[in-house]
Amino acid sequence: MENDPLIKDDQAVIANVKDKGLVIITGCGHAGIINTLNHAKELAGEDRIYAVVGGMHLTGGLFEPIIPRTVNELERLKPKFVVPCHCSGLKAMNEIARKMPDAFIQNSVGTNYIL
Repeated sequence: MENDPLIKDDQAVIANVKDKGLVIITGCGHAGIINTLNHAKELAGEDRIYAVVGGMHLTGGLFEPIIPRTVNELERLKPKFVVPCHCSGLKAMNEIARKMPDAFIQNSVGTNYIL
């Protein structure tokens, strides 16, 4: 994916869970979910991604064309769980569910996740 130095309004929480890997919780994913995941791996010094939870900013005509490439990269990173939220969009969620059925978790309000 591409680095955009102008994206300064993005935040994520990174937790390194012992014996499992990184849990990365994103806000809206403005920097691109793959960019965020790669940066988290670099910051934490950990290659394993246990879970990705949050917005992936893939909804709407401008972002939908990058869904296939993004999902391919997600597959390559091999997270155990992928939980796309609000701004990920239905098309991206469906593609993740189709290509990564064992990792995909449908999120909804009030859902609790125990790591």
